[in-house]
Amino acid sequence: MKEHFSVEDLQYLMSQLRNPDGGCPWDLKQTFASIVPSTIEEAYEVAEAIEREDFAHLQEELGDLLFQVIFYAQLGREDGHFDFSVIVDTLVRKLVRRHPHVFPSGELYGSPDGMQGSAIDEEQVKANWEAIKAEERQAKGEKGTLDGVAVGLPALTRAAKLQKRASQVGFDWPEIDGVLAKVEEEVRELREAIASGNQDHSREELGDLLFSCVNVARHLKVDPEAALRQCNRKFEQRFGMVESALKSRDQQPSDVSLEELDRLWEQAKQQ
Repeated sequence: MKEHFSVEDLQYLMSQLRNPDGGCPWDLKQTFASIVPSTIEEAYEVAEAIEREDFAHLQEELGDLLFQVIFYAQLGREDGHFDFSVIVDTLVRKLVRRHPHVFPSGELYGSPDGMQGSAIDEEQVKANWEAIKAEERQAKGEKGTLDGVAVGLPALTRAAKLQKRASQVGFDWPEIDGVLAKVEEEVRELREAIASGNQDHSREELGDLLFSCVNVARHLKVDPEAALRQCNRKFEQRFGMVESALKSRDQQPSDVSLEELDRLWEQAKQQ
């Protein structure tokens, strides 16, 4: 066994897993579409490891995510679409093009003088990045401001991206107070929809409220998906404490009143 394996070794391993003669039956039956759920799951596991600052686990999770790329590259090679080298080439060219302040000559490897980008702050970098991405979208035939925002993104993430795109052309609240007022307005409209008994209207108004909450997150420069994941973990931890307290009394949540559950919940919050 080699002391250290390389990306090339990983590519070879993948080719053997997909080898019709002696490969893995599960890997052989996979398609681009069938492994998408695994890709999404692995990406979230990377995010979770980072949020927990579990760097020992992060190393493994990054490997799992890299394997997804290798898998797609193998499928692309088999179908004649692309291979791993094309993926890397396309990525490097795109990143060089999007960082003219680092690669002013447009070349990855240039002379020492040619590699000296002009002084530029983070906001200028972001503005240039978005301008270059807009040019790339136009080259792909995407004319509208919101064109190209992937439909398959998680809804909160997609809402934030749509709002960010709109804000770049001036469609945005100048201050967060306007966004918070919009949230309050949407809460009132949701109450009215619920009172009307119209389920479709209630669902629509709830969507508007969630969209406005994402706008609050964007103005606070907070990732709404990450904020909700953190809230989920907090809820799990506190509810687990409630269950533990009840278990010590040989009880289940269903054995006590809502008032008692609320008292234990507040106790968990204090702890």
